[in-house]
Amino acid sequence: MKIGLIGGSGVYQMDGLNTCEEISADTPYGEPSAPVTRCELDGREIFFLPRHGKKHTIPPHKINYRANISAFRRLGVTRIFSIGAVGGMNENWTPGTIVIPNQIIDMTQGARPGTFFDEGRVMHVDFSQPYCMQMRTVILAQATILGEEAVDGGTYICTNGPRLESAAEIQFYQAIGAHVVGMTAMPEAALAREAEICYAGICIVTNPAAGLKNEHLTATEVIAAMNDASERLRLLLRAILLALHPEHLCTCGNALSKAGI
Repeated sequence: MKIGLIGGSGVYQMDGLNTCEEISADTPYGEPSAPVTRCELDGREIFFLPRHGKKHTIPPHKINYRANISAFRRLGVTRIFSIGAVGGMNENWTPGTIVIPNQIIDMTQGARPGTFFDEGRVMHVDFSQPYCMQMRTVILAQATILGEEAVDGGTYICTNGPRLESAAEIQFYQAIGAHVVGMTAMPEAALAREAEICYAGICIVTNPAAGLKNEHLTATEVIAAMNDASERLRLLLRAILLALHPEHLCTCGNALSKAGI
């Protein structure tokens, strides 16, 4: 079992893992955000990739999502945990709240290359459940064991960025059922499904979304909140990685079986 970890803003390395090597993975779509770091945790192979690059030099709308997911696929990764900073639309969610989303609304359609199937066979991949239910179950179970109050479910709305949202946009997103807002879950999640890789998101609320409090939003508070949550996140990830069962109890690995025309 090979497991992929994608680190978002403020997560540029994974402490507590035994680093073995860096792998420069060229793909048909170009180079990923950074060399993939192969690590070990009690005999399990973990492949880590910082989504924005090692020094956060790649903005969300410029990330080569296809290369990132393709690199994992070429390395044999079958599960991906995606870590991301988000704005919270629930006024009761303070910075540091962990949300395990179960749905996605994509506001980046057409702005980013979002499929592996631009040419050749026409494929319509089922995306009814964007996040792997088996992986979500493991995350939530381990959070409970650790006494970590992770929010079970919620809709992640993905905007193109790099600017933050207006207060009116947040009101609109709330009205259509979104709970957290970020800039990187799409097309990342959809590409993982097309690659038949299980995918789950671990979202850290770093700030109230625009307009929910009479304060200016800053990038520095996002990084500060992620730094504050880093130790909790490390402990949760370690527990999840050790608890994950190699047997698949989901349909993610067969996503293409009935998708072709």
